[in-house]
Amino acid sequence: MATTNKPKLLRPDEAADFIGRKASTLAVWRCTGRYDLPYIKSGSSVLYDERDLLAFLDRRKSARPAEQSA
Repeated sequence: MATTNKPKLLRPDEAADFIGRKASTLAVWRCTGRYDLPYIKSGSSVLYDERDLLAFLDRRKSARPAEQSA
């Protein structure tokens, strides 16, 4: 039997909790296009793929430069 990698889809409140923001912040981001955070819209429902949230967080990482010795 073949197994399918079914994506885990999260509601906006769950997605917001996952990335440490408020659901209202995600709503603003959707309306303004502030960040490239894909979402699925079907009728009035909005869902986020957990893999997209992980990729978003990964893109937002910044490496702190090593401190220089005096």
